[in-house]
Amino acid sequence: MDYTVVGKIINTHGIKGEVKVYPLTDNLHRFSDLKVVFIGEKKIEVEIESVRYHKGFGILKFKGYDNINQILSFKDSYIYIRDEDRIKLPENSYFISDLLHCKVYDTKLNLIGELVDVLQGASNDVYVVKDHYNEKEYLIPAVREFIIDVNIREKKIIIDPIEGMIE
Repeated sequence: MDYTVVGKIINTHGIKGEVKVYPLTDNLHRFSDLKVVFIGEKKIEVEIESVRYHKGFGILKFKGYDNINQILSFKDSYIYIRDEDRIKLPENSYFISDLLHCKVYDTKLNLIGELVDVLQGASNDVYVVKDHYNEKEYLIPAVREFIIDVNIREKKIIIDPIEGMIE
């Protein structure tokens, strides 16, 4: 089974088993649509009992976890959903988790590096590409002018960098 990260538990909230979640999704209210999530590397399945929002964070309560001691171990864990529970994205839009670890090539199929992070900006995202061989990082604006093709199945991205972008 494949999973997608939708948030990170950054702290407990109160003493009645609630957790404070930093959303790793564009839609903060996405948590209201979820019934079951998986926590941490072990993918512990939990049922969501309630969701509320406070200052850009989700406050989640899991069924059967009724005090702070039961959820302390969840702190700093990621929250996952099943891939089949993901929302459908418009064409040419991608989940960040799908883009991570894609190999990035130029139009002549020269390997530039691996996509290691996506910086989300107001006007567009920026791909952080790491050249492990030369220990360099490149910042590639995620705009059609530079991104020629994205193939998630093959974990491959083709870019057309301008002069000076890759040095």
